[in-house]
Amino acid sequence: MPVVRSSEAVTHEIHGARFVSYAAPRTGSKELCAWRGEIPAGTRAPAHTVNREEIFHLLTGELLITLDGRTERVTAGDTVIINAGATFAVENDTDRTATSWVTTSVGLEAELADGTRITPPWAN
Repeated sequence: MPVVRSSEAVTHEIHGARFVSYAAPRTGSKELCAWRGEIPAGTRAPAHTVNREEIFHLLTGELLITLDGRTERVTAGDTVIINAGATFAVENDTDRTATSWVTTSVGLEAELADGTRITPPWAN
């Protein structure tokens, strides 16, 4: 039975946010990836288009989420479904860190507006 202990989670930082990876191929998952995101106050992540569906659940705090040009404030307990091909951006305009839980399928890639492709190590 694969059990990933919190002490075994791998942490990555990019665009001012922290991603703590729990489920991925390296930990025994064959199809899904899951991680906790920590988005500090004042962080604005760049818009990116994803090639896999993501389920983004906000655990604590509140964020401005822009999905395909439409911006909404989400608060703790809200879930955003980001379909493959959607363009997604996150902004924490509050004074405290927000935390999220994200689940997606193995093979997630993101493309920034300038055409840069990112293959997040926490999702592959």
